[in-house]
Parts: sequence; C-alpha cells; structure tokens
Amino acid sequence: MEIHQAENHRNKWNDSEVESHWDKVAEIYIQENNKVKSSHDQRFRESIGMLALKQGIRLLNISSRDCEADDYIKSAVKDVIVVNAEISQQLINVALKLRPQAHQVKISGYSELPFSENEFNRIITLETLEHVSDPIGFLSELYRVSTQDARMVLSCPPISSEIPYRIYTFLFGGHGEGPHRFLRSSEVKAMLKKTGWKLITHKGTLLIPVGPSFIQKFGEKIIRAFQNTFISELGIRQFYVCEKY
Repeated sequence: MEIHQAENHRNKWNDSEVESHWDKVAEIYIQENNKVKSSHDQRFRESIGMLALKQGIRLLNISSRDCEADDYIKSAVKDVIVVNAEISQQLINVALKLRPQAHQVKISGYSELPFSENEFNRIITLETLEHVSDPIGFLSELYRVSTQDARMVLSCPPISSEIPYRIYTFLFGGHGEGPHRFLRSSEVKAMLKKTGWKLITHKGTLLIPVGPSFIQKFGEKIIRAFQNTFISELGIRQFYVCEKY
C-alpha cells in the first residue's frame, strides 16, 4: 500500500474498509488462526510479561478480535479491568459466543475512541497499527485515553513480512489482512515519538513462524542473539513497549 503523505503517515483506505474486511472473515477467523496457533498466540504470551500487570488497573485491548487476549490477561492477574475494543461487529458477535463475560466496546474508527481522558493504565494493541487509516490519529488517541504512568505494548509486522504474507495467502488461504501497510520499524518509532510515546523496548520475534517446534525455537534463539540488527527486522512480529514522556 502507498502512503498519501509521507509526513503524516496516512494511508489511502478508510477505517470502514478495515471494518468491512473483518466482518467478512469473522466466521473463519478462529479456524484459520488455529492452523498456526502457536505463532498466533505468541503475541499474547509475549505481551503478558511486557505489560507489568497489577491488580485493579484498567487495561484497553484494541483491537480485541475474538477477545482471546482477555483470557491471558485474566489468567495472569484476575483483578485487572479489561475493556476490549473492536471495530468489527461480526467479530464482537463471535467473541460474545465464546467469552460472554468479556467487556466489549464497539468502535466506529481508530482516530476517535469512545473513552475518557486518562482512563487506562495499560494498553495492548496487537497487529492493529498496520490497518488504521490514520496511524498518528490512532496513537494520539491512545495517548489521550491513557494515564500519565501508563504502559503500552504494541505489535505489528515489519515491511519485510509483506512477501511471506502474500506467499502464505496464495498457498494456504487464510483470513487475509484486508487493508494494511506493514511498517518499517523506523517509521513506527518515528510515529511513537511524534505522538508522545517513549520507546522502552523494541524487539523482533518469530523469525521462523511455521514448521516443527524445534525449528521455530531455533529461530527464536537466533533472533534473540541478533536484536538491533537486520536479522531482528526479519521477525514477522515486532514488539514495541512504550511509556509516556
């Protein structure tokens, strides 16, 4: 996908197109993810340690999809108040059947969130930034709704994932990504800085996302040893842990 204007990082689609895509694939979302469940769920396992969870905090999970992150968060610390925000009503319906206890909020777009200022102590936003039409607007909203001492854990695929993604989709199908632009880590870092987020940790993960578990584990050993190099940029899931300046 091309950028409208490099200085503001905007994309050519709108959020309603993203909503439409996830509505269309909601019925197959879980079954397709289950084909690569270990790699899919890695986002949750990694995030829990990065969030520094405490009892009684309010956490925003956006985008929540089928609310699977809610399970991991509540298993780690039971008294965390989790608000699951999702743009797709069909995915909300899927989550409602599986996890009726999860607190879900339907959002109409990513740049105007229906939450108050200083409402959340923690934010988890996994594989969302690459889909939003206005990334700066989205990150600014996350800044607005978070407390001064908040921590945010964000993940997204790097630009190097585009070709592997297209090959996988061609060979195996899947739910697809809909409107998206996989991002260079340098651009993600620039956007975080522009919107008031201080980067605490950045690391690449999932160097080998498919195949036998011993091969995947070997890939993780390699990428851990070569963080902050071009090898870490090849990991299909990049994590960014942020606090406010």
